Amino acid sequence: MSLYAHNDALLKNAGDRVTRGETLASVGNSGGQGRSGLYFELRQGGKPVNPATWLQRR
Repeated sequence: MSLYAHNDALLKNAGDRVTRGETLASVGNSGGQGRSGLYFELRQGGKPVNPATWLQRR
């Protein structure tokens, strides 16, 4: 599962397949943050996992 927050708009829906290079969300200034940014998290079995193993350069 992937989680996103503090974005301006989500461009994909839950369950959508995505491929390398696709834009998933646009960065925004929301959630009371002082500057624009995007929060991203991966979870497996409900527990956070290090995204480095999923996002290796190819």
